[in-house]
Amino acid sequence: MVLTYEYRICMPMEVKEYQIGQLYMIARHSFEQSSNGEGVEVVANEEVHDEVNGPGQFTEKRIHLSSHLPYWLQSLIPKIFYVTEKAWNYYPYTITEYTCSFIPKFSISIQTRYEDNNGTTENCLGLTPEELEQRKVDFLDIAYDEIKPHHYKESEDPKFFKSEKTGRGPLVEGWRDTQKPIMCCYKLVNVKFEVWGLQTRVEEYVQGAIREVLLLGHRQAFAWMDEWYNMTIEDVREYEREMQAKTNIKLKTTIENAAGKSDAEEATKSQPDTPKSPKTPKSSGSTPSAETRSWFTWS
Repeated sequence: MVLTYEYRICMPMEVKEYQIGQLYMIARHSFEQSSNGEGVEVVANEEVHDEVNGPGQFTEKRIHLSSHLPYWLQSLIPKIFYVTEKAWNYYPYTITEYTCSFIPKFSISIQTRYEDNNGTTENCLGLTPEELEQRKVDFLDIAYDEIKPHHYKESEDPKFFKSEKTGRGPLVEGWRDTQKPIMCCYKLVNVKFEVWGLQTRVEEYVQGAIREVLLLGHRQAFAWMDEWYNMTIEDVREYEREMQAKTNIKLKTTIENAAGKSDAEEATKSQPDTPKSPKTPKSSGSTPSAETRSWFTWS
């Protein structure tokens, strides 16, 4: 049975404001997390139109996987591969899918809808009675849910942050019942890993990792509010393009350097009795080689 969670994340802002903050946070977070061959490579970012949902934005990314995965999971996969993320953003409704060509029985699908309330809509995403029975609802509190110590920054703690431009914050205990304005992200996350004996363990691990990324990302979106608050949608799209270009350059350089080193090491191993040869350049048609810190973005 597929493990399904509906995460509800309240934010001290309106839905129309959140759209700017979300785009800003993803672009900045992706750039900051991309280093040493780790990170998010943007393959496509273009406008689309859907008959039901109307105009939107399609993005495709390659998320280069991480040595930070647990050892028992690392043993199942090669180091040279990446996860593909495809997202259709028909704000305030989005669809995101994650797949990996090396593990065809592994996938993640996410449906998200944003509403101006504090998480009180019981079936925001229109689930069937059967789907509602399988769903587990999890409320995330960006101020009072704990994050891992290595992610913590006091400047990004909603219990202490106060926005100079809006006057919002710090968030006190029970803020979701008193805060105005307030909105909620409803995220239905389905994780599927159809491998007998490992399904439950992997699916539970993935859901836990997703929850951590969602919590961290939304804390940052609020704490960075003064940096994006006055942006228009055109401003943030331009910022997004600039950051994606910088991220791709940074990631490509480290991947090529790592691949060149790997090729040289393999050549040396194959000729143990000969002197070490210079590093060989990476073939333009080879598969990207990298390990990444994060395999999931919070959109």
